[in-house]
Amino acid sequence: MRNQVRLPMVLLTIFITVIPAVAYAAISIGVKKGDWIEYQVTVAGTVPQDHNITWARMDVTDVQGTAITLNITTIFSNETLLPEKITLNLETGVLGDDFIIPANLNYRDTFFDMNQGNITIRDTGEKTVAGVDRTVVSGTTTETTYFWDKATGFLVEATTIFSGYTMTTKVERTNMWTPLLFGLDPAFFFILIAIAIVAVLAATAILVMSRRKIAP
Repeated sequence: MRNQVRLPMVLLTIFITVIPAVAYAAISIGVKKGDWIEYQVTVAGTVPQDHNITWARMDVTDVQGTAITLNITTIFSNETLLPEKITLNLETGVLGDDFIIPANLNYRDTFFDMNQGNITIRDTGEKTVAGVDRTVVSGTTTETTYFWDKATGFLVEATTIFSGYTMTTKVERTNMWTPLLFGLDPAFFFILIAIAIVAVLAATAILVMSRRKIAP
């Protein structure tokens, strides 16, 4: 009888221990220290000064587990500059204004926002972001439609409709991906240019040497 009671208790203990570890492992972090992203912000309507933002930048200064520390610089329409340091936590749902979410989410996946509750990924697709075609995922809350870069989880576009005004945020620049040149990665493009220059110089040198040999 004791063994029959003890076995369910052991299984329950294993279940309680394993489930948090599985949940933690399921959260994929797509950013690293040194990543940064810049946004242009446009507003329309009667906007309170604390929301009258024109530009913002986020720098990832540290990543520890599911905790991500950001330096955020915000510029307002009156040219006031606001520097902030915040720490997000993708496990506990401390996401700010959903600046960063778990990476590599798919259609119908959900993530937790402590202010909004569970947010479901409504769609996936392609969007040109800072000059590069990226796979994005989207979701909505009562006020905002969001687009996040799938691979990094970073916010790339958001439109929020408040009472009396609308705010739209879009990525302007980032170091996490590089705009293409003529459809090619810039590094590869410049390698091709260098090869072409070397080939032209070599052909010119051969031509000059040939003429010298022919000349009487």
